Amino acid sequence: MSLPARVRVTRPPLPLTPALRGAAARLCPEAPVGALQAAALAIAGGAVIGASLRWDGGEAQQIESGWRGRGIEQALAEALGDALKPQAAPQ
Repeated sequence: MSLPARVRVTRPPLPLTPALRGAAARLCPEAPVGALQAAALAIAGGAVIGASLRWDGGEAQQIESGWRGRGIEQALAEALGDALKPQAAPQ
């Protein structure tokens, strides 16, 4: 899937840094950002424009309105799904 040129999707380590935590809380105010199990964020020009968050008992996804319908929703969902896949043990 192709994203707009300025957009990247990332899975930051948890707990989120204060700046990312604030952005996630702004986009998904219902999410307990201090108790996340996984997070995927969409960033454009240094600003967080989308978040897909998962915690025990729930999840939320929100994209800023001007960025909707450009494949970001799917990219965030895929990144969040990848974050929860079990990792293969080293051989």
